[in-house]
Amino acid sequence: MQPNQTSTNAALMARRQAAVTRGVGQAHEIFASRAKNAELWDVEGRRYIDFAGGIAVLNTGHLHPEVIAAVKAQLDLYTHTCFQVVAYEPYVELAEKLNALAPGNFAKKTLLLSTGAEAVENAVKVARAYTKRPGVVAFTGGYHGRTNMTLGMTGKVAPYKLGFGPFPGEVFHAEFPNALHGVSIDQALHSVEQILKNDVEPERVAAFIIEPVQGEGGFYVAPPEFISRLKALADRHGILLIADEVQTGAGRTGTWFASEQWPVAPDLIAIAKSMAGGFPISGLVGRAEVMDAPGPGGLGGTYAGSPIGCAAALAVLKAFQEEKLLDRSKTLGAHLVKGLRAIAETEKSIGDVRGLGAMIAIELFENGDLARPDAALTKRVVAEAARRGLILLSCGTYGNVIRILVPLTASDALLDEGLKILADSFAATR
Repeated sequence: MQPNQTSTNAALMARRQAAVTRGVGQAHEIFASRAKNAELWDVEGRRYIDFAGGIAVLNTGHLHPEVIAAVKAQLDLYTHTCFQVVAYEPYVELAEKLNALAPGNFAKKTLLLSTGAEAVENAVKVARAYTKRPGVVAFTGGYHGRTNMTLGMTGKVAPYKLGFGPFPGEVFHAEFPNALHGVSIDQALHSVEQILKNDVEPERVAAFIIEPVQGEGGFYVAPPEFISRLKALADRHGILLIADEVQTGAGRTGTWFASEQWPVAPDLIAIAKSMAGGFPISGLVGRAEVMDAPGPGGLGGTYAGSPIGCAAALAVLKAFQEEKLLDRSKTLGAHLVKGLRAIAETEKSIGDVRGLGAMIAIELFENGDLARPDAALTKRVVAEAARRGLILLSCGTYGNVIRILVPLTASDALLDEGLKILADSFAATR
């Protein structure tokens, strides 16, 4: 359907409010008309630089030619059979490639699904089937999805969990190591051990689940030492380690899986978002013997691993290889960090610039006081940047983090243009 060229953002917003449930949020009162690579245009013809990437879905940019060509070719063959009824090669090929990419010197198998929440939910199902245990330990500030189980594991109440309980039992939250906010690696490990001592015996815990870099939680990076010690604790008690890579996966952090940068390999990895360049697909990759714990028919879904999503994901993998996008992720991230630190030199409110690869964020505090997170300023800067033509997203437990998830295919010139808008937005909100 072609957009109505007489529409305005305001008119469409009024229609949206009348027709769409208020529970679906919207960061900006903007309606897209078209997009290309790291730019989009609204229905009024205004251009924006996209530093949000559809919340980490567009690592290969809007309408990547390889992805679009692969999808168009698949459309001429078949669009759906349900893999559990009549299978198709692209599903198998994608599973083979993900198995080969995943870290760990052991045999692996893959399950393909549709959404990140599905991947995480199935990670728990598989872990429970393998260990014959119910318990799960997650971490404060973590975000794992919007289903009942994944909400139970999410470590942030507002707005995700408000009014939606009760949540599943046997889910516990330990402290995430966060030096900026006073939680050391030792303290975080101690909180896990306290759960195993005070709340649930280790023999009832199926898995620890953690994001290599917290997404919605604020882009805090899990320290390698913490992961190593957490895995040792897990192995001691027969507990599995699940890496939730829904946001970090598909090359965002400089390796295909962020957990490739860990000193130890997770037992299960959930992936989604950017793996298909904007088309819905997700996956769960893990140790073959663990993945094979559920019996035939125990896993799957009507649309799980759709032919369209598989074709797109295979094209994304090809684009990463041909365009050396993993290397680009590292250089792009370094470029952003340099630019953001330059802004921080004149903006006292920026208390931290951090990230991994091209998963970068800044955290804002009142006059740089780390005890006073500044959510109000964060909101004003994001709004001012949009007014000037730059799409940004905020996040974090305190709502004071600005995250950058610009497509890896963006040019240096576009990055600099976006950074200039961000700097001007800070200046305008002083």
